[in-house]
Amino acid sequence: MFMGDMTGALEAVLFASGDPVSGQQLMEIFSIDAESLNEMIDELARSLDERKSGLMVQQVAGGWQLVTRQELFSYVEKLTQTKDKKISAAAMETLSIIAFKQPITKQEIEHIRGVHIEKVLSKLIELELVRELGRKDVLGRPILYGTTDNFLKCFGLNELTDLPDLPDIEMASDEIEQLVLIDENTPSI
Repeated sequence: MFMGDMTGALEAVLFASGDPVSGQQLMEIFSIDAESLNEMIDELARSLDERKSGLMVQQVAGGWQLVTRQELFSYVEKLTQTKDKKISAAAMETLSIIAFKQPITKQEIEHIRGVHIEKVLSKLIELELVRELGRKDVLGRPILYGTTDNFLKCFGLNELTDLPDLPDIEMASDEIEQLVLIDENTPSI
């Protein structure tokens, strides 16, 4: 097969999968090495760009996937016209804690948030953003929670190390102080 034919085959495999396909799987499918795979992926990305395709190749959740170009998402969104799956601020806060502190127990999350999280945690598990990772080796053996590959896909991350760094206490306190100063200096109406 010529590289162009293999690029088309790569596009077909990624399209048919729908989910991210690991580099290892792709190398096995096409009987090629990592360098050749990278060339194929680059060639597919160039081809999609040149023909102004609505799709692009993205590395996500440890694999490669065809995704809609961000600037065209609004059109695809209109197609679905289904119930929006936005999550609440409480769920987003809980998800953030899990993402940055995993593996973490429900009790540890509740200690950080200061509220009970049964319903929120159930919703995150239902949406396949969070999963059980096992049990903590302490009295009572509470369940440990962590994020899923679906979480990585939803947030466009390749791996957890792509999460932004959390600000340290000093930096966060400086930012809050600046906001307070700005608020105090803003004239009230």
